Amino acid sequence: MKKQRTFTTEFKRQVVEELLSGTTRPAQLCRRHNISSGLLYRWKRQYGQGNFGNEPTEMVAMQDRIGQLEQLVGKLTLENEFLKKALRNALGQLGKRGSSSLATENSLAAFERGVS
Repeated sequence: MKKQRTFTTEFKRQVVEELLSGTTRPAQLCRRHNISSGLLYRWKRQYGQGNFGNEPTEMVAMQDRIGQLEQLVGKLTLENEFLKKALRNALGQLGKRGSSSLATENSLAAFERGVS
């Protein structure tokens, strides 16, 4: 069984900083250090988060915040659609019961104009 290699934090930081400097292409770094491209990009992501004793980059912090906000927008959109359908069904049930109330008919009509 092959023994798993371990790399020091300083080595990882050095490789990522060389990648970010733009002097060496990712494929060249991978060949030179005998690492996979997936590992290199994982180290790059960790470097951006500040896991190697460096300050996290502002770009990564902003991307994390954007991801959180996108999740929140998705959740609120789903809740909004669910509530629209529930209200539409509830108002429809009121109309089917034979309620001749003018207020019910007006609110149903107004709701349908606003939702569509």
